Amino acid sequence: MDTVLRDKFIDLWEKYFGNAELPITFYYSDGDSGAEWAEKPKGWSCIICDLAKVRKGTSHVYNGERITCGGGKRYLGYTDKLRPGFEYFLSCGNENMEGERYLRTPEHVKEFLKYQQRLPVGGKNLVFKRWDKLEEHDNPEVAIFFATPDVLSGLFTLANFDQTEPNSTFTPFGSGCASIIHYPYLETMNERQRAVIGMFDPSARPCIPGNTLTFAVPMRKFETMVSYMEESFLITPTWTAIRKRLT
Repeated sequence: MDTVLRDKFIDLWEKYFGNAELPITFYYSDGDSGAEWAEKPKGWSCIICDLAKVRKGTSHVYNGERITCGGGKRYLGYTDKLRPGFEYFLSCGNENMEGERYLRTPEHVKEFLKYQQRLPVGGKNLVFKRWDKLEEHDNPEVAIFFATPDVLSGLFTLANFDQTEPNSTFTPFGSGCASIIHYPYLETMNERQRAVIGMFDPSARPCIPGNTLTFAVPMRKFETMVSYMEESFLITPTWTAIRKRLT
């Protein structure tokens, strides 16, 4: 991790976004990178709820044993298996289970699954650290902002600053963890990287404040965004008016 970039962004973030929450980061690693091992849940657990601790400054590391949500385990690259009858679980249900009704029919679910890719992480550990907790030995792959509408507006516009094609961000359908981990990680492998706006999953939203969405961006694109901050709209009176609401 470039600690000069780390400190530069902290200063610029405070300058233009006030007391808005710093992003958290993640990367896959063979070790624990000095982070605390997350507790092994005794039952079902949602990683989005667990990340509240990371957002407050505690660095955590996970592996497949510490992810008990079937969807989370799959979206984070620890399995390619699905629960029996998943097509009914995600849609209308059947005589054996209540459906979440996120897609209309089991057939819709089957078609949706054809677009899914498994993350090529090979059983590595998953390290989460808040931006200001990163050290030289860290290698963050994605920065994740938990953002209010005003903050999201700034991030979205900054992500488009050097683009001529309008879709430099996208909002794929999926779980909360898919929107901040799965899809952004896949973007790190693309030449043209996009940011992911997410946390629309009703099942994950109880874990975050009601006025919050997420903005997850691969590090290469994020570094470019930081380099443009002081020549972008952030230095204009337009943003100054919004900045006053972020104190």
